[in-house]
Amino acid sequence: MPTNRQAVRQQWIDRNFTRFLGIPAAATVSWTTGNGDLHWGNLTAEPLVILDWEGWGLVPTGFDVGLLHAYSLRTPATAARIRNTFSHILDAPDGRTGELIALAQLLQVAARGGHPELGPHLASRAGHLTGSPIPQFQPSPGISEGGA
Repeated sequence: MPTNRQAVRQQWIDRNFTRFLGIPAAATVSWTTGNGDLHWGNLTAEPLVILDWEGWGLVPTGFDVGLLHAYSLRTPATAARIRNTFSHILDAPDGRTGELIALAQLLQVAARGGHPELGPHLASRAGHLTGSPIPQFQPSPGISEGGA
């Protein structure tokens, strides 16, 4: 459903991309309507239902699946399955940008102390995608990038 409601703001991307990813902000972002908070706590088993639509709105293409993938990084087989299932999104340029934005958002949460067990995995994945070290994290050796 088309909307003008923003779940992720371009201003946040412009301010925080370099801070959390160490690279310049994405010059072009493709937008789509999404959940804005897609993680395992917001999904049910069969029948699949996506919960918690309070943050829905415009998100970068690939953002929702990028979030789900990021939240799965501690379980490499699950992360690999998500990457494989949604490769048509995540491997496309717009989807890669959306995934990077999702990673930056979660790195911000980790920098504030949230998801401490996930932080090194997020940094490793982001470093893999950007080809550069992540400013606030030093990933531990041997942490998987989640099937990339």
